[in-house]
Amino acid sequence: MSVARARRLIGLRRRGGPLGGTRTGPLAPALRRDQGAWLLAAAAMAIAPHAGWLPGWIGALGLGLLGWRALLLWRGSRPPPGTLLFALALAVAAGVRLEFGHFFGREPGVAVLVLLLGLKLLETRAARDIRAGVLLCLFLQLALFFEDQSLPVAALVLAGTLPALGALVALADPDGDERERLLTATTLLAQGLPFMLALFVLFPRIQGPLWGLPADAFSARTGLSDTMRPGSISALGESDEIALRAAFSGPPPPPAQRYWRGPVLTRFDGREWHAEPAAESASPSYTPQGERIDYLLTIEPHQRRWLIALEHPGPARPPIRYTGDLRALAAEPLRARARFALGAYPHTPVGVAESPAVLASATTLPADSNPRSRRLAAELAAGARDHAEILERVLARLRALRLAYTLRPPLLGRHAADEFLFDARRGFCEHFASAFAVLMRAAGVPTRIVTGYQGGEINPIDGQLVVRQSDAHAWTEVWLQGRGWLRVDPTALAAPERIDGGLAAALADAGELPLMLRADMAWLRGLRHRWEAVANLWNQHVLGYNPERQRELLARIGLGADRLAQTLGVLAGAAVLLFAALYAWSLRATRVRDPLARTWERFCAKMAAAGAARPAWQGPQDYAEELATHFPAHAMELRGICMLYARLRYGPPAPEQQLRILHNRIASLRLK
Repeated sequence: MSVARARRLIGLRRRGGPLGGTRTGPLAPALRRDQGAWLLAAAAMAIAPHAGWLPGWIGALGLGLLGWRALLLWRGSRPPPGTLLFALALAVAAGVRLEFGHFFGREPGVAVLVLLLGLKLLETRAARDIRAGVLLCLFLQLALFFEDQSLPVAALVLAGTLPALGALVALADPDGDERERLLTATTLLAQGLPFMLALFVLFPRIQGPLWGLPADAFSARTGLSDTMRPGSISALGESDEIALRAAFSGPPPPPAQRYWRGPVLTRFDGREWHAEPAAESASPSYTPQGERIDYLLTIEPHQRRWLIALEHPGPARPPIRYTGDLRALAAEPLRARARFALGAYPHTPVGVAESPAVLASATTLPADSNPRSRRLAAELAAGARDHAEILERVLARLRALRLAYTLRPPLLGRHAADEFLFDARRGFCEHFASAFAVLMRAAGVPTRIVTGYQGGEINPIDGQLVVRQSDAHAWTEVWLQGRGWLRVDPTALAAPERIDGGLAAALADAGELPLMLRADMAWLRGLRHRWEAVANLWNQHVLGYNPERQRELLARIGLGADRLAQTLGVLAGAAVLLFAALYAWSLRATRVRDPLARTWERFCAKMAAAGAARPAWQGPQDYAEELATHFPAHAMELRGICMLYARLRYGPPAPEQQLRILHNRIASLRLK
């Protein structure tokens, strides 16, 4: 190693190295290129994933600030002046305020952090700036879980943590090579995983959303609504998002019984159908009887209390509520993925003794709506012996009209039922159900619309039934004397394949189908099945690890509520002892691995005993000059010892013989 290089290395150590010491202020050294690369990589992996949820200009500006910093780093230019950065910070705050209207909440908070991280990196000069930037990166990685807690996001967060650790390693070891830094960062990440798993299992679970502000955490999601108008359900037909999963204890029910009941729509204003409030009770209004189908329902959050259960539900765990219109409700709105152990009784008679008020509501129509449908209903009801005969006549007429089933129905006007039946004759399930209900009510037969899902696809990997938003469906219920409410699905008149084979089987035009439902994409569906089976395991065992399941797990391993406090105390004490043992081991390992440091410490102790102690911050070159001043008769030998130590410490690996020479020179040194 050249003398110039040795002097440079010694000088770096004397000053603390680039961003390696504690010195800050106007004379603080600039960010080194290798350290900046790690920090920029961590920042990019923290900001880029948020671009999918934040307004476009915020993500673009955040990445643009990183690009600006990378350009300055590449050119070796000085950071922008503080006045410019302050003005940019004010502009950023004003932009976020204009975009969101406030600063409080998940989205504006994350937006501010994204932009402040970019500005912080522009002013990074000292070690504390790097540490602050790394902390911002880690918090933004955590903030990804505010939007999505899926397995890919968890993997992305772990991947983003790696360059953040690499930035800290580069700060602590400015002279290391990139391969060593990557290995050290990976080792640190791996060492943290057992502690992460232990905290996940033992730390008290908190039920509820990760972000507690209602306006953010409980925002609306795609799915069913308590209203229905022409086109509202067909819009869901192109979404392959999962609405619910069902794991059956026995064979799954046939497709004709897979009606997942959601909102019941009774009030009609001439174009839209609306749900009406229904009385709730702790037990159903019917007596469950007949075949029972047991299953475990896993339902995605939709911010409502609807359970979307198979008709007709019996007692459940956890307990549920029942309404007079035959729905099942959770105790609270479903703001997180939830599981219910349910039983369905598909052959149970329901509503046989219905109240007159409910029946009257189920025959009401606006006076000025759909006149052609009214005339047709009067024609079909004329001379009928009872409501059952009217039902048969209406169904026969609908078959004769040869209505077409399509995912892309034409737009309809004010009299939607008239335009569907007599003009367009093309529609989706909501058009069929609405037109049928209008005809039946106009004929005096109590009828209401039920929305929910129909069908579902068995995942061949895990055997669970997956129901998607594309399975959204609308059907009707007709009340007949002595028989109660009977399900009538008018869509089956035009497209019976929809009931038995799903949406893909019912549509003749494959171009209308979502990509995953097309027959020529079977290989892609196979990949999706495998991925969704893995994602379901993640959802059930990680995201579904709630307080109840934690208590069950702890009880199984002997940590019930009566012993939990004592056990946690023992675990805390064991953790303290473990950290103490690791610390002691690290000190011992350092001593064992570094005999050069022990030799230098003996030399410094010898000099301190002679009255020339070395301050902790002083490098070997400065110390050599100070010793030469104290002991001029031995100046050459003292300088030689210090320079030899510097070469061994900061230069390339040297033979072990050089360490013995240093040891012998120190041992033979006599200052008197």
